[in-house]
Amino acid sequence: MTGVAVITLRNATLADLPLLQRWDEEPHVVESDPNDDWHWETELAKTPAWREQLVAEVDGRAIGFVQIIDPAREESHYWGDCATDLAAIDIWIGEADALGQGYGSVIMQQAIDRCFADPRVRAILIDPLASNTRAIRFYERFGFRFVERRWFGADDCHVMRLDRPSSHP
Repeated sequence: MTGVAVITLRNATLADLPLLQRWDEEPHVVESDPNDDWHWETELAKTPAWREQLVAEVDGRAIGFVQIIDPAREESHYWGDCATDLAAIDIWIGEADALGQGYGSVIMQQAIDRCFADPRVRAILIDPLASNTRAIRFYERFGFRFVERRWFGADDCHVMRLDRPSSHP
């Protein structure tokens, strides 16, 4: 990461629709999430209590996206039957020129801290494609561990879990 960039997470809004749609077409985003339709037009207008959709900004410039959900309450039941003490994260850098700058690590740590700020959350789930070894190594550096290999629709994924560290209140 260059300099002392300030990275913030802010709520995504309908004004972010063109940006998110453009990111969905970026080759590096398609490669990591080839089969999902996020239904941005509909979903950005909703603010359910079980989900946060956040835009990551570096010094005010939008570069990425984070979604944090309660998988037990999420309405599509994507994760299946889940315990009520979990969170799940989706994260990506949308701007190609922001890749490899260390921003993803800062954003991921902020997302983890945000999840564990809720004392009810005992663990965080994430589901990179099984073929995305770079993402898997990235998550392992944060302490995520392999739980199982699972198909989510057409996507062959690794379910990974990060338990709340004993040092985190």
